[in-house]
Amino acid sequence: MRRRGPDFRRPVRRRISNVVWWTLCGIVVLFFIFVLSKESQIESRPTIARRSERLDKIMEGLNITDEMLNADSVTRQLTDQISLAKAFVVIAKESNNLQFAWELSAQIRNSQALLSNAATRRTPLSTRESETAIRDMALLLFQAQQLHYDSATMIMRLKAKIQALEEQMSSVSEKSSKYGQIAAEEVPKSLYCLGVRLTTEWFGNLNLQRKLKERKQMEATLKDNSLYHFCVFSDNILATSVVVNSTALNSKNPEKVVFHLVTDEINYSAMKAWFAINSFRGVTVVVQKFEDFKWLNASYVPVLKQLQDSETQSYYFSGSGGDGRTPIKFRNPKYLSMLNHLRFYIPEVFPALKKVVFLDDDVVVRNDLSALFSIDLNGNVNGAVETCMETFHRYHKYLNYSHPLIRSHFDPDACGWAFGMNVFDLVEWRKRNVTGIYHYWQEKNVDRTLWKLGTLPPGLLTFYGLTEPLNPSWHVLGLGYTNVDPQLIEKGAVLHFNGNSKPWLKIGMEKYKPLWEKYVDYTHPLLQQCNFH
Repeated sequence: MRRRGPDFRRPVRRRISNVVWWTLCGIVVLFFIFVLSKESQIESRPTIARRSERLDKIMEGLNITDEMLNADSVTRQLTDQISLAKAFVVIAKESNNLQFAWELSAQIRNSQALLSNAATRRTPLSTRESETAIRDMALLLFQAQQLHYDSATMIMRLKAKIQALEEQMSSVSEKSSKYGQIAAEEVPKSLYCLGVRLTTEWFGNLNLQRKLKERKQMEATLKDNSLYHFCVFSDNILATSVVVNSTALNSKNPEKVVFHLVTDEINYSAMKAWFAINSFRGVTVVVQKFEDFKWLNASYVPVLKQLQDSETQSYYFSGSGGDGRTPIKFRNPKYLSMLNHLRFYIPEVFPALKKVVFLDDDVVVRNDLSALFSIDLNGNVNGAVETCMETFHRYHKYLNYSHPLIRSHFDPDACGWAFGMNVFDLVEWRKRNVTGIYHYWQEKNVDRTLWKLGTLPPGLLTFYGLTEPLNPSWHVLGLGYTNVDPQLIEKGAVLHFNGNSKPWLKIGMEKYKPLWEKYVDYTHPLLQQCNFH
């Protein structure tokens, strides 16, 4: 074979240069590893220090000493024995073995005395001084095991005990709910007395009737839309008086405030007498009874139609209809009260008015409310404070979303809002036929499958997409059933005692009662005669 010439031969590879290159790479890698390890050591030192500080704080908070963490600690052994013995005492008593329970309790006290003495002198227990106590407790614990007070038995008995306690708690809770509901629904004797005395005063004092007739000559005032019109629907004279009085005292222009009160036939004379006897800084007050509204009949109002239904009457008044497991609060007749549902007929009640502020009778007004009448509702009908800061107040908590009609029309996560302080644009209400929407949903709920109780669920349906959110400070809720942030109360324009614990009842929340009682004149002769205090 012919060999290539020298010029055409492949060059010989330089192995030495490759070795040098790999050596340099190795040195660089080792240098980086060294630098990184130094940094991690520096960083780990404060981390370890912080962890040590945290452990020290935990030990200090739990009152744990180094001696107790020692594997050979006598103190820890005694503590463990005491914990186990306490559990055996419970089981022994359950088994009616009182003698053994007494022996265990006596030994527990002995061991606790030893630990207490050691803690007082600030020195750990020695094996010598605790040997007897540990041995005696060990014998009792062994005896407990011989009596089948083992872990499995303890677990089974404790489970049975927990189940029995849960059943007992459920029974007590149900009774408490029933008694609380009864207490909330009962009319206090003092309120009943006030109603009777005022009715007597009305029919026996012609001057009161004459005075009220003089006020009725101000018909133009009742229809003047440049004034501030408020409405309250209630059969509670004193509560309504607090609403009117608190509004008057905190109003910048009380002479521009007009209160439209609607009550029932029973309380009509008493309500007229009270507001004829008392004056409220020039505030105009007019009293009506819903029985005088000619348009309010069963052919037009679904609620009145339901009241005539025997099954509905049985459900709400006797509590015997439907599902026997339905809670008592769902069977309250007040949910079919016309005064409760009259809020859905405000345009019919006040045909000449364009805007009103609706107030419940369990509120207290703390600021001037005239600014509510200038709020732009952006074409909506209802101005209300939203209550969906928590998931509890979303639509799905009030409505039955297993029903296809609810599921197809309403967002389950839509924000709920509250009745009690609402601004209603009656012009938009009439234009959108909101009362007709309310009638539609009431008729669909004859069998109570869309919602169970109250006026809020039908309100959420009726004003869906027609509600303008207001600043939360306008309406602060919860003073009748829960603790409320003091800062919210301080800023609140209207405080709402919603819930069973109304401030005029004995079951009212004591810390919030002064907010309401501030507007009650307990020196009034009629209140003193009826033992209000």
